[in-house]
Amino acid sequence: QVQLVESGGGVVQAGGSLRLSCAASGNIFGTLVMGWYRQAPGKQREMVALIIGQDTTKYADSVKGRFTISRDNLKNTVYLQMNSLRPEDTAVYYCNFQITKYNYWGQGTQVTVSS
Repeated sequence: QVQLVESGGGVVQAGGSLRLSCAASGNIFGTLVMGWYRQAPGKQREMVALIIGQDTTKYADSVKGRFTISRDNLKNTVYLQMNSLRPEDTAVYYCNFQITKYNYWGQGTQVTVSS
C-alpha cells in the first residue's frame, strides 16, 4: 500500500515563499507521474505541476516562473518550491502519484497567502 504524506504548508504574506514536500512510502515501482494539485474553496481541483517520467515537467500557466517541482529519488520525495506567492494561490495542495494504473493522493496541506 502506498502512502503519501505532505508537509510544508502554512500562512505566508504575498510575495513570500513556501516549499511543500510529499514523502511516499510503500512500493512506488512503476511510478509514471508525480505531481501537485490544489483546490480552493468552491473551485475544482486543478493541476499545479507534474513530473512525467524521469524529468519532464509541466506547469499550470498561472504558476509558471514562480513554482518549481523537483524530486529526490533516494528519499521517494517530491517537492514544490513556491515563490512570489499570491493570494490566489491560497488552496489545499495535494500530492499525487500515478503508479501504473492507480492514482494515490495525499491528505492535503493548506497554503494560505495573505495580502
